[in-house]
Amino acid sequence: MPAKGVSRVGGLGTAAVLITTVALTLTSCGSAQPTQRTPEPSKEIRLPPRHAGFDYQIGGAYPPPAGVRIVSRDRTAAPEPGLYNICYVNAFQTQPDERTSWPVDLLLRDAHGKVVEDEDWGEALLDVGTPGKRERVAARVNRWIDGCAARGFDAVEPDNYDSYTRSRDLLSADDATAFIALLARHAHARGLAIAQKNTVELAGLCKGIGLDFAVAEECGTYDECGAYAKAFDDRVVVIEYTDSGLRKARADFGQRLSIVRRDVLVSTPGSGGYVRKVR
Repeated sequence: MPAKGVSRVGGLGTAAVLITTVALTLTSCGSAQPTQRTPEPSKEIRLPPRHAGFDYQIGGAYPPPAGVRIVSRDRTAAPEPGLYNICYVNAFQTQPDERTSWPVDLLLRDAHGKVVEDEDWGEALLDVGTPGKRERVAARVNRWIDGCAARGFDAVEPDNYDSYTRSRDLLSADDATAFIALLARHAHARGLAIAQKNTVELAGLCKGIGLDFAVAEECGTYDECGAYAKAFDDRVVVIEYTDSGLRKARADFGQRLSIVRRDVLVSTPGSGGYVRKVR
């Protein structure tokens, strides 16, 4: 989810960070298989179509508008028959109402023992700062990924890959990439493609990590769509939250990427704040 009223970390300044746990390669990810060894998938991994009608429904499922071929929904929802379905999971932070269900030692804490939060959304950051903790967090998230596969989704969207930028320097890009690589291996073993959510500064590392396509919020607004398009061979779904962002994304990439304008709470039709536009 986007930060409410706060500019996201952007730009390519940290793309040269040395990732010690995965192979580093800067080639396109949208048409390639991951380089790490993985178990044989239970079904063929399908990548999302390029430049296709898209709807972002993580705030609640509803019948997709005409022309939609790709839809992203929460892991608790059912996929839409006949479409390419992306399963949203909050992988790096807790949902506000699920914090107490996590072991207390897996919540990231500062030097005073206080839980570190994404204050915009009231979510606690998960501690993926050591191999042992990454394995434990991944074990839980991977059960959600199993559920996505069992329900019939085609792909998984692990949110908050960029949470290390909100960790007060307690987590690093290395920690984030090492953790998402665990999820990527598991997703591929279950026959699911896996998305990079935001975090443009690490887009060039996608192939070595095993990420297949991008879900990019406000890349038009922040002039980041080109970096995602290059890294993922145009397999990018874009969510803009302002009319100006939609215009910018469409002007520059309207013939290449899958772009939609939604309201920031991704609400459902009939609610007061619902917004969905494609032009």
